[in-house]
This record gives sequence, structure tokens and C-alpha cells, in this order.
Amino acid sequence: MGYFQYMNRHLVVVLDGLRPDYVTPELMPNLHALGRRGVVFAHHHAVFPTVTRVNAASIVTGTYPSRHGLMGNAVYFPQVDPKRFLDTGDYDNLIKIDQATHGELLTAPTLSEILQPSGKRVLAAGSGSTGAVYLLNHKLSGGAILHTTFARPEDLQREASARFGAAPPAGTPNDARNRRAVDLLLDLGLKRVDPAVTLLWISDPDTTGHAKGVGDPATLESIRRADGEIKRIEEGLQRAGLLDSCNIWVTSDHGFSTYTGAPDLSRVLEPFAGTLADGTPRIVAGGGAIYLRAGDRSATSSIVKQLQRTPGVGAVFAPAIEAGGLHGRESGTISYDAIEWNHVRAADILFSPDWSDQRNAFGFAGTTASGGVAGHGSSSPHDIHNVLAAAGPDLKRGAVVTTPSGNVDFAPTFLHLLGIDVPASMQGRVLREALAEGGSAAPDVQPAEVTVSSADGSYTLTASYSTVSVDGRQYRYLDSTKVQRR
Repeated sequence: MGYFQYMNRHLVVVLDGLRPDYVTPELMPNLHALGRRGVVFAHHHAVFPTVTRVNAASIVTGTYPSRHGLMGNAVYFPQVDPKRFLDTGDYDNLIKIDQATHGELLTAPTLSEILQPSGKRVLAAGSGSTGAVYLLNHKLSGGAILHTTFARPEDLQREASARFGAAPPAGTPNDARNRRAVDLLLDLGLKRVDPAVTLLWISDPDTTGHAKGVGDPATLESIRRADGEIKRIEEGLQRAGLLDSCNIWVTSDHGFSTYTGAPDLSRVLEPFAGTLADGTPRIVAGGGAIYLRAGDRSATSSIVKQLQRTPGVGAVFAPAIEAGGLHGRESGTISYDAIEWNHVRAADILFSPDWSDQRNAFGFAGTTASGGVAGHGSSSPHDIHNVLAAAGPDLKRGAVVTTPSGNVDFAPTFLHLLGIDVPASMQGRVLREALAEGGSAAPDVQPAEVTVSSADGSYTLTASYSTVSVDGRQYRYLDSTKVQRR
């Protein structure tokens, strides 16, 4: 295969944790200009749970957790460790899971695997967690991974180390590592791999935002510097003669919220805790997911009721009453089917922290009842609604797309533009309304809601959706949830 073989290629730049209201001409002139000359998606969605590795898996599989099986930033695999959750930010844990599941870290095929039979390759690069970048191309399939601290395959690791030396220390802002990731991509990855699809993960503003907060001066500075990397990327593509044949998609994995303190989950679970006969815990919980390892439905119902009474707990989810239904089998819950979390790996209960539109000290709206300074993961609109702007030869110019879209739509759109059939495994759709090829009617969009209440009426949960109808098929995007207590 020759060097730079493709007519048009795709580069996805993920700016981790970038909120839509951060994209202004003053703060992000380069991204703002890219959107002005191409397409801005005004109603883009992260996948819930709104955490990094869930969305990384959804970007490369075109599926939700219900099919790809990566259920959270921390996951429970008792065959690896029956006592605790595993942090998916560490790619060593992902390798352990892959080995324990006989190669099924993800239970849906990735872009890299789908493209391999046609001789097309995927390059994953970035400065985010090792787990996030690893998930973008964990099977390689002829492609490569270039993280700031490691590379695959091994010969690429040796070359990266020889040419670029040791990784700089992490920081807030994390611009030294972000810059290295861009250098690895431009000066090594493109020529060595010649990818049809490149996925570049920039760790800011997430890295800085977690430590400093939404709108903090350090966080804003991290955004300015990340925006500068967009300019460097375009200049590097121009030098390589690739800019005019590259579709650049700039997105985020999720939004971001100010934290106000978490409810005491240990108090909720304490009456039901204990150990099984083998000495391992009866209940294992993390990231809002609760596994009752004894399979006790009465305990499940009691925990759900207690969660619904606990201030700071927002939406509570449970398995569906019937397959495909929106109501959970526990009173006052929305179903896993409604949020596409219905996988054999799913916990017995999932909940989101509660949220508000309250503004923080810097004037940015959105709080969630979680511990720490700031972050994401909830079903708040401030975490769900994220960024997408794109420009390139296959895209319209000067357009604003108001049709809902999501991170789950990248993979099918890329396959379509590369002339490859979208497999039935994918749950996302082709973003035809943004493509220069035209010829398709605007999709029909309808808002929808589902409301459930606890048996005693003290807790009411409403989930709001946008439903997009295309060619007789419906695609549902979760916009937010909201709870009321009395």
C-alpha cells in the first residue's frame, strides 16, 4: 500500500470535557473559525453515562454500552477482581479484562476491525488516559496507537522513544503532553500508518477542569492552549499536502459541571452489605452502578427506594419490565433499554447524581451532586450536551445543523464516506444532513418524554429525549433527566 493512498480521510480531534459554551471567538478562535467555514452541530450528544471511556468505546463502535459492553469509567468484572471495580483509565486493566473475557473487552466490532479487510487503517493518538487512547484501537488491526507514554506496535514504540524521548510530566494545563501527542501524530503517525481514520485525544480541558473547576482561569488557559493545537494540526496537515483532502471533526466526549458534594452512598448500602460464603462482598458499587451479587430482588427494591429518598441522588435506572420498554421493573425507575445500558455486564441498579442549572462563581451554569471540584458522568444536560464542529471536502460549508446528533454517529458516518457498508451492529446513524453530497431530505425530529413515579408518589423522574426518524428507523438521543421529590 502506498503512502497517503486515500482520496479523503478523517481526523477526529477529541477535546476532553469541552463544553459548548467554551467555544467562543475570544477563547477558541481556531475551533470557532473551523466551524464557521464548515458545519456546526448545534444539538450534539454524549453517550450516557457521560464518562470518557464509555464515549471512547461508542465513538469507535457506533454503539451504546448495550452493545459494546464498556459500562463506565470504572467497571466490575468479578473474574478479574470480585472485590472492587477496575479503573478503565489504566490500559493494564483493560488488557486484563480482554484476557479474562477471551478477547471481548468490547462486545461490538470497532472501526479498526471493520476497515481492516479493505486495507484501511486506524491511528489512535493522544494525551488522555492510557485507557481512553487504548480503547480507540485496542486490537490494532493493522493500525497503531501513539500515546504520549506508550505506542503500539512495538517497533513504533521504539521509534517514538528514539525520536521524541521521554514523555513530559502531566500538568494543569496539560499542554506539554497535548503538544507531544500532536507532534507524534504529525511527525510520525501519519507517514508510518497512512490512516483512513485518525482519532486524536487531547486531555484538556478535562485534566485541568477536574482540578481547578469550570470557568477557572487555569481551565480557560488550558482551553486556549488546546485551541492552539487545532491550528498546529491544520498547519501540519497543510505542510504534508493533506489539509484539502482531510475532513476534520472536533468534538468532546462529554460536557462538564461544577460539583456540590455527593450523597453518602455507604449509608444507603450499609443495611444490605456483608460478605458471601467465599468471603467476597455481597454488594460492589462504583460510578453509580450497584451490583448485588447475591441476586436478591427484595434487597434491590429496598435500595432503590432508599436512593429515591436520598437528596443528591438523581435519576435511578433498572432493567426493563419488558424488553424494549422504557419503564424499569423497580417502581419509579427508567429502564436500561431507554438509555441503551441493557447489557449482560450491567449492574442491578444504576443512578445518576442530581443536578441543577445553578451558576458557579465564574458564571457557568450546571452543578451536580458529586464529590470533588468539577467533572461529569451525570444525566444532566450540562454533561450530555457536548461539542461537534467539522470542516473538510465531504462536508457542507457555512452550515449549522440543528438535527440532534451524537458520539455514536461518528463510525457509521465515516464508513459511509469511505464507501463501506454500515454493519447491523451499529446503532448510530450517518450524519447525511451535514454532508456535501446532499440528496437527502431533512430528518424528522420529535421531542419525547417518559415520566415514572415511585409507588408512594414521593419521587418522580422524567427523562427527555429527541427522536430522529430516518428512512423508517428511529434514533433516540437522551437529552436529560429530572427528578422531583415531595
